[in-house]
Amino acid sequence: MAGATFEDLEVYKLTIAFTIKVFDLLDGQQLKKEFSVKDQLKRATLSISNNIAEGFERETDKELIRFLYFSKGSAGEVRNILNILKETNYINEDKWLALRSEVTIISKQLSNYIKYVKRRCQTP
Repeated sequence: MAGATFEDLEVYKLTIAFTIKVFDLLDGQQLKKEFSVKDQLKRATLSISNNIAEGFERETDKELIRFLYFSKGSAGEVRNILNILKETNYINEDKWLALRSEVTIISKQLSNYIKYVKRRCQTP
């Protein structure tokens, strides 16, 4: 993958598209007064792509894997916040299903990428 950048990764592209949708949600009236929840959701969402980028730029597979795990953890945090927002009726079922589906796909792609990098480390 000579010359590749983190921007070339499919999982990174999905994460950016997902982040835009979360930011749109955060601009809505339903969360207007929930400053701490909005801040936590924004930070956790940004952390997914930030950790992909940081791990990739570290230029070692060990560090990349480490940061991909951070990214995956942030995806879980986002999913948890979305679950809470749904259960407290801050977002409706349709919005929750759509966002939850996207972040779940991102999490699965991160898992697959981690497996790929681990296999790459094991080949002589």
